[in-house]
Amino acid sequence: MQESPFYQVHFGKVMQRGVEQGIEQGIEQGIEQGIEQGIEQGIERGARENAIENILTVLTARFSQDDAHIVQPTLETITDLHRLKQLHLSAVLAPNFQTFLQTLEA
Repeated sequence: MQESPFYQVHFGKVMQRGVEQGIEQGIEQGIEQGIEQGIEQGIERGARENAIENILTVLTARFSQDDAHIVQPTLETITDLHRLKQLHLSAVLAPNFQTFLQTLEA
């Protein structure tokens, strides 16, 4: 059975609008996901930078600025926030800088 020209035109417009709406929704969802992912990455990066800064502050206060400066490049390569928190605690509790270094190298 053959559809009428009216049906074909109307159906074509409906299909076109459906495709346009699908594209718009896809773009909106992509933007939302991108924003959420960017926010999460920013939060993680800030927490990591803060943890490194805290470690360096403790090391400087307890030992010397030179000691803190020596380990800064190594600390900046660590991406695991849990590891950085452990190192912060070690910086606070280590009886000397050598003990902290041993923890850092472990």
